[in-house]
Amino acid sequence: MIKMDYKGKITNQEIPLFEGNNAYLRDFALSNDENAPITAGLFRLEKGDSITYEYTYEEMKLIIDGEFYISDGSGEEVTATAGDLFYFPKGSIITFRTDDYAVGYFVGQRGVDEA
Repeated sequence: MIKMDYKGKITNQEIPLFEGNNAYLRDFALSNDENAPITAGLFRLEKGDSITYEYTYEEMKLIIDGEFYISDGSGEEVTATAGDLFYFPKGSIITFRTDDYAVGYFVGQRGVDEA
């Protein structure tokens, strides 16, 4: 029998510093499939420097709180708020910034701690 893995309320848990002094990221769940891993977690950005990230894997991100300004280098910038969903293809270079804070829930096709 395969059992589910209940993580509880992840939005109440601490998210460690990821990059710079205002970006935070934590992986909360990892699939068991080593050939096609799926990792889920939270990304938080606070007011300050923007962060530019090159995706080496496929990712979906659902904005769950605050407001991100997200651009992909094409000149287009999207104001993202709770409920907005993004797909970041492998190879995309994405810049995130915020005037206050924002939180995104992500699901990426990568192993744990491979961001």
